[in-house]
Amino acid sequence: MELELAGKRALVIGASRGLGAAIARELSVEGAHVAGVSRSISGGAEWPMLACDLGATDAAETIAEFARNELGGVDILVNNSGGPPPSSALDTGAQQLLDAARPMLFTLIELTRLVLPAMREAGFGRILTITSSGVRGPIPGLAMSNTIRAALHGWMKTLAKEVAADGVTVNLLMPGQIDTDRLRSLHQLTAERLGIAPETMTAKAAEAIPTGRFGDPREFAAVAAFLASPRASYVTGLEIPIDGGLLRS
Repeated sequence: MELELAGKRALVIGASRGLGAAIARELSVEGAHVAGVSRSISGGAEWPMLACDLGATDAAETIAEFARNELGGVDILVNNSGGPPPSSALDTGAQQLLDAARPMLFTLIELTRLVLPAMREAGFGRILTITSSGVRGPIPGLAMSNTIRAALHGWMKTLAKEVAADGVTVNLLMPGQIDTDRLRSLHQLTAERLGIAPETMTAKAAEAIPTGRFGDPREFAAVAAFLASPRASYVTGLEIPIDGGLLRS
Protein backbone atom coordinates (compact mmCIF):
# COMPACT_ATOMS: atom_id res chain seq x y z
CA MET A 1 0.00 0.00 0.00
CA GLU A 2 1.30 3.43 -0.93
CA LEU A 3 0.96 5.56 2.21
CA GLU A 4 1.40 8.88 0.40
CA LEU A 5 3.80 10.15 3.06
CA ALA A 6 6.43 11.51 0.68
CA GLY A 7 7.20 15.11 1.57
CA LYS A 8 5.13 15.13 4.76
CA ARG A 9 6.86 16.77 7.73
CA ALA A 10 6.98 14.65 10.87
CA LEU A 11 8.06 15.71 14.35
CA VAL A 12 8.72 12.70 16.59
CA ILE A 13 9.24 13.07 20.32
CA GLY A 14 11.51 10.48 21.92
CA ALA A 15 13.03 9.68 18.54
CA SER A 16 16.46 8.50 19.70
CA ARG A 17 15.47 4.96 20.71
CA GLY A 18 12.64 2.54 21.37
CA LEU A 19 9.22 3.11 19.86
CA GLY A 20 9.95 6.72 18.92
CA ALA A 21 13.02 5.75 16.90
CA ALA A 22 11.12 2.93 15.21
CA ILE A 23 8.33 5.30 14.16
CA ALA A 24 10.74 7.96 12.98
CA ARG A 25 12.58 5.40 10.87
CA GLU A 26 9.36 4.02 9.37
CA LEU A 27 8.13 7.49 8.44
CA SER A 28 11.50 8.33 6.92
CA VAL A 29 11.52 5.14 4.84
CA GLU A 30 8.06 6.09 3.56
CA GLY A 31 9.42 9.42 2.35
CA ALA A 32 8.52 11.79 5.16
CA HIS A 33 10.90 14.50 6.33
CA VAL A 34 11.60 13.69 9.98
CA ALA A 35 12.94 15.72 12.88
CA GLY A 36 13.29 14.24 16.35
CA VAL A 37 13.47 15.25 19.98
CA SER A 38 15.15 13.42 22.82
CA ARG A 39 16.39 14.17 26.32
CA SER A 40 19.95 13.56 25.13
CA ILE A 41 21.55 12.85 21.79
CA SER A 42 24.34 10.43 20.99
CA GLY A 43 26.19 10.45 17.70
CA GLY A 44 24.90 9.05 14.45
CA ALA A 45 21.32 10.34 14.38
CA GLU A 46 19.50 9.53 11.13
CA TRP A 47 17.49 12.79 11.20
CA PRO A 48 17.88 16.27 12.73
CA MET A 49 17.62 15.99 16.51
CA LEU A 50 16.99 18.42 19.35
CA ALA A 51 18.16 17.65 22.88
CA CYS A 52 15.34 18.83 25.13
CA ASP A 53 14.04 17.89 28.56
CA LEU A 54 10.25 17.61 28.35
CA GLY A 55 10.12 18.63 31.98
CA ALA A 56 11.40 22.15 31.24
CA THR A 57 8.72 24.82 31.50
CA ASP A 58 9.53 26.15 28.01
CA ALA A 59 9.96 22.73 26.36
CA ALA A 60 6.90 22.98 24.11
CA GLU A 61 7.92 26.39 22.71
CA THR A 62 11.52 25.23 22.20
CA ILE A 63 10.42 22.11 20.32
CA ALA A 64 7.93 24.01 18.16
CA GLU A 65 10.62 26.51 17.15
CA PHE A 66 13.01 23.66 16.32
CA ALA A 67 10.36 22.10 14.08
CA ARG A 68 9.76 25.39 12.27
CA ASN A 69 13.50 25.81 11.66
CA GLU A 70 14.17 22.22 10.56
CA LEU A 71 10.95 21.30 8.78
CA GLY A 72 9.19 24.57 8.03
CA GLY A 73 6.13 23.25 9.86
CA VAL A 74 4.58 20.05 11.15
CA ASP A 75 2.12 17.79 9.32
CA ILE A 76 2.56 14.84 11.67
CA LEU A 77 3.19 15.08 15.40
CA VAL A 78 4.13 11.96 17.34
CA ASN A 79 3.79 12.58 21.08
CA ASN A 80 5.93 10.13 23.00
CA SER A 81 7.25 10.61 26.52
CA GLY A 82 9.21 8.27 28.72
CA GLY A 83 7.48 6.57 31.59
CA PRO A 84 7.90 7.51 35.26
CA PRO A 85 9.44 5.25 37.89
CA PRO A 86 7.29 2.40 39.17
CA SER A 87 5.10 3.27 42.15
CA SER A 88 2.10 2.00 44.04
CA ALA A 89 -1.07 4.06 44.39
CA LEU A 90 -0.55 4.37 48.14
CA ASP A 91 2.95 5.77 47.62
CA THR A 92 1.90 8.20 44.87
CA GLY A 93 0.87 11.61 46.17
CA ALA A 94 -0.08 14.89 44.56
CA GLN A 95 3.45 16.25 44.30
CA GLN A 96 4.79 13.13 42.61
CA LEU A 97 1.96 13.28 40.11
CA LEU A 98 2.53 16.97 39.40
CA ASP A 99 6.25 16.42 38.83
CA ALA A 100 5.65 13.52 36.45
CA ALA A 101 2.79 15.30 34.69
CA ARG A 102 5.01 18.11 33.40
CA PRO A 103 6.89 15.97 30.82
CA MET A 104 4.19 13.35 30.28
CA LEU A 105 1.08 15.53 30.06
CA PHE A 106 1.47 19.30 30.15
CA THR A 107 4.31 19.64 27.63
CA LEU A 108 2.63 17.29 25.15
CA ILE A 109 -0.66 19.18 25.42
CA GLU A 110 1.05 22.54 24.90
CA LEU A 111 3.11 21.26 21.97
CA THR A 112 -0.02 19.87 20.32
CA ARG A 113 -1.78 23.21 20.74
CA LEU A 114 1.18 25.04 19.18
CA VAL A 115 1.25 22.96 15.97
CA LEU A 116 -2.51 22.66 15.52
CA PRO A 117 -3.34 26.09 14.02
CA ALA A 118 -1.17 25.50 10.94
CA MET A 119 -2.57 21.98 10.52
CA ARG A 120 -6.13 23.24 10.65
CA GLU A 121 -5.39 26.02 8.18
CA ALA A 122 -3.77 23.54 5.78
CA GLY A 123 -6.65 21.08 6.12
CA PHE A 124 -4.31 18.23 7.03
CA GLY A 125 -2.76 17.06 10.28
CA ARG A 126 -1.99 13.90 12.17
CA ILE A 127 -1.60 13.77 15.95
CA LEU A 128 -0.40 10.41 17.27
CA THR A 129 0.10 9.97 20.99
CA ILE A 130 1.83 6.93 22.44
CA THR A 131 0.64 5.98 25.90
CA SER A 132 0.23 2.53 27.46
CA SER A 133 -2.18 -0.37 27.69
CA GLY A 134 -2.27 0.53 31.39
CA VAL A 135 -4.85 3.19 30.50
CA ARG A 136 -7.43 0.50 29.82
CA GLY A 137 -6.15 -2.15 32.23
CA PRO A 138 -4.11 -0.48 34.99
CA ILE A 139 -0.72 -2.15 35.38
CA PRO A 140 0.19 -3.06 38.98
CA GLY A 141 3.08 -1.00 40.30
CA LEU A 142 2.73 1.75 37.69
CA ALA A 143 0.28 4.07 39.45
CA MET A 144 1.83 7.29 38.16
CA SER A 145 1.89 6.09 34.56
CA ASN A 146 -1.66 4.72 34.74
CA THR A 147 -2.99 7.99 36.16
CA ILE A 148 -1.21 10.54 33.98
CA ARG A 149 -1.64 8.67 30.72
CA ALA A 150 -5.36 8.34 31.42
CA ALA A 151 -5.56 12.14 31.74
CA LEU A 152 -3.73 12.51 28.42
CA HIS A 153 -6.23 10.15 26.79
CA GLY A 154 -9.11 12.29 28.03
CA TRP A 155 -7.66 15.48 26.56
CA MET A 156 -6.69 13.90 23.22
CA LYS A 157 -10.04 12.21 22.69
CA THR A 158 -11.83 15.48 23.44
CA LEU A 159 -9.57 17.25 20.95
CA ALA A 160 -10.25 14.65 18.26
CA LYS A 161 -13.90 15.70 17.97
CA GLU A 162 -13.04 19.39 17.95
CA VAL A 163 -10.66 19.25 14.95
CA ALA A 164 -12.00 16.32 12.91
CA ALA A 165 -13.84 18.57 10.44
CA ASP A 166 -10.57 20.44 9.78
CA GLY A 167 -8.83 17.37 8.34
CA VAL A 168 -6.84 16.74 11.52
CA THR A 169 -6.99 13.28 13.06
CA VAL A 170 -6.04 12.47 16.64
CA ASN A 171 -5.35 8.88 17.68
CA LEU A 172 -3.79 7.14 20.66
CA LEU A 173 -1.55 4.09 20.44
CA MET A 174 -1.35 1.81 23.47
CA PRO A 175 1.72 -0.44 23.34
CA GLY A 176 1.60 -3.67 25.24
CA GLN A 177 4.70 -5.77 25.74
CA ILE A 178 6.90 -4.36 22.98
CA ASP A 179 10.55 -5.42 23.10
CA THR A 180 12.26 -2.19 24.15
CA ASP A 181 14.78 -1.12 26.78
CA ARG A 182 11.89 0.23 28.88
CA LEU A 183 10.15 -3.16 28.89
CA ARG A 184 13.31 -5.01 29.85
CA SER A 185 13.94 -2.55 32.67
CA LEU A 186 10.41 -3.00 34.04
CA HIS A 187 10.75 -6.78 33.89
CA GLN A 188 14.03 -6.55 35.79
CA LEU A 189 12.47 -4.42 38.53
CA THR A 190 9.45 -6.71 38.80
CA ALA A 191 11.68 -9.77 39.02
CA GLU A 192 13.64 -8.18 41.85
CA ARG A 193 10.44 -7.27 43.69
CA LEU A 194 9.07 -10.80 43.35
CA GLY A 195 12.37 -12.45 44.11
CA ILE A 196 12.52 -14.44 40.88
CA ALA A 197 15.05 -14.69 38.09
CA PRO A 198 14.68 -12.11 35.28
CA GLU A 199 14.46 -14.95 32.75
CA THR A 200 11.51 -16.41 34.65
CA MET A 201 9.78 -13.03 34.71
CA THR A 202 10.29 -12.59 30.98
CA ALA A 203 8.95 -16.06 30.22
CA LYS A 204 5.86 -15.52 32.40
CA ALA A 205 5.14 -12.19 30.69
CA ALA A 206 5.37 -13.71 27.22
CA GLU A 207 3.10 -16.62 28.19
CA ALA A 208 0.32 -14.19 29.14
CA ILE A 209 0.19 -12.76 25.61
CA PRO A 210 -2.08 -14.61 23.14
CA THR A 211 0.58 -14.40 20.43
CA GLY A 212 3.07 -15.95 22.86
CA ARG A 213 5.74 -13.33 22.23
CA PHE A 214 6.66 -9.70 22.69
CA GLY A 215 6.04 -7.25 19.89
CA ASP A 216 8.73 -5.91 17.59
CA PRO A 217 9.04 -2.10 17.55
CA ARG A 218 8.77 -2.27 13.75
CA GLU A 219 5.32 -3.82 14.06
CA PHE A 220 4.24 -0.95 16.27
CA ALA A 221 5.77 1.60 13.89
CA ALA A 222 3.91 0.14 10.90
CA VAL A 223 0.56 0.88 12.56
CA ALA A 224 1.72 4.38 13.44
CA ALA A 225 2.84 5.07 9.87
CA PHE A 226 -0.56 4.10 8.47
CA LEU A 227 -2.38 6.34 10.97
CA ALA A 228 0.00 9.19 10.12
CA SER A 229 -0.77 8.89 6.43
CA PRO A 230 -3.44 10.46 4.23
CA ARG A 231 -4.82 6.95 3.74
CA ALA A 232 -6.11 7.01 7.35
CA SER A 233 -8.14 10.19 6.92
CA TYR A 234 -11.35 8.60 8.28
CA VAL A 235 -9.76 7.19 11.44
CA THR A 236 -9.79 9.49 14.46
CA GLY A 237 -10.47 9.54 18.19
CA LEU A 238 -9.41 5.92 18.65
CA GLU A 239 -7.43 4.19 21.39
CA ILE A 240 -5.64 1.43 19.56
CA PRO A 241 -3.95 -1.38 21.52
CA ILE A 242 -0.92 -2.90 19.84
CA ASP A 243 -0.35 -5.72 22.26
CA GLY A 244 -0.69 -9.12 20.64
CA GLY A 245 -4.24 -9.50 21.93
CA LEU A 246 -3.32 -9.01 25.59
CA LEU A 247 -6.19 -6.67 26.45
CA ARG A 248 -9.53 -8.39 26.74
CA SER A 249 -11.64 -5.39 25.71
